Amino acid sequence: MARFVSSFAILLAFVTACIAAVYQVEEDIANIASQVTVIDSAIHAFPTTGGSLLEALEIHELATTLASALASTTTDVVATGPVDDTDGQTILKEVEAFEPTIIDALISLAQKVPAFSALPLGGVLALIKQDVVDLDAETKNLENAMIADTPADLLAQAASITSAIDAAFATVGAAFADT
Repeated sequence: MARFVSSFAILLAFVTACIAAVYQVEEDIANIASQVTVIDSAIHAFPTTGGSLLEALEIHELATTLASALASTTTDVVATGPVDDTDGQTILKEVEAFEPTIIDALISLAQKVPAFSALPLGGVLALIKQDVVDLDAETKNLENAMIADTPADLLAQAASITSAIDAAFATVGAAFADT
């Protein structure tokens, strides 16, 4: 009887840890979604002409914070390991919900490259360009971790999301390529 209770306690602890891990990933994704909305708003607020150094540095700070959140989420996804179909669907729906905002932010940023270039302090453009490189790398790390843990029947949906986001990163990367 004691062995059964001990085995049950270990199983319960394992299940609880798995549920907590998936919950943490969902919390992380909600945090990323919120940060993506904030940075999208800041990018839209940055004017196409006459932007300020302070506005540009705010976008840099937001990008740095977002990159950190992406890295932390990647760590949590790897620690969680493969998820079941239900959790996989939930996580994909959460990412899918803010995918248009990610794409909008990146496309808008690409359109604002001349405005960043026109700022009197030349290093700002290089700073924002490096933010794009960092965000792209952290996004790809998260994508790879999530794909590795996605149930097989959800891979096509996950691949569609990652392809769309990667295409937006390619667009903004191309806009910064000539700078």
